[in-house]
Amino acid sequence: MAQIILITGGQRSGKSSFAQKMALQLSEKPIYLATSRIWDDEHQQRINRHKSDRGPEWTNIEEEKQLSKHNIDKRVVLIDCVTLWLTNFFFDNDSNIDKSLNEAKLELEKFTQPNATFIFVTNEIGLGGMPENAIQRKFTDLQGWMNQHIASIANEVHLMVSGIPIKVK
Repeated sequence: MAQIILITGGQRSGKSSFAQKMALQLSEKPIYLATSRIWDDEHQQRINRHKSDRGPEWTNIEEEKQLSKHNIDKRVVLIDCVTLWLTNFFFDNDSNIDKSLNEAKLELEKFTQPNATFIFVTNEIGLGGMPENAIQRKFTDLQGWMNQHIASIANEVHLMVSGIPIKVK
């Protein structure tokens, strides 16, 4: 049976570090499933820093959208992150919230079928003020709804605040 853990919080709150430590406590050889596209040089540098933070014990997989195409049965899988994963659906679907949310939920359902432990990292982008940009407001709604969906099926939810984990569920 699948075990689902959601780790959420703001940008630079310590989510990824906490998730990596948790994955290594649960497995000697976890999978790191990175969902980001590379947008520019600065973003590439962030990705490189994240890669260098991980050691040889990690199986690294880069996958923008189709998480379910990878064999992860009986493994511990850290998915970093839901926000970047949703961004890929959102841009590929011309900012259509309903289509993006439906596609992501269907893929999530397929992906979490195997007997595995899933650690999802996501951002709480709706904690700040109301974005002045319509596209940002749409994406904030999409992110919030997806976070709620994953939290509803998760066995555990942790909120990161300034590097401190708070167990929510």
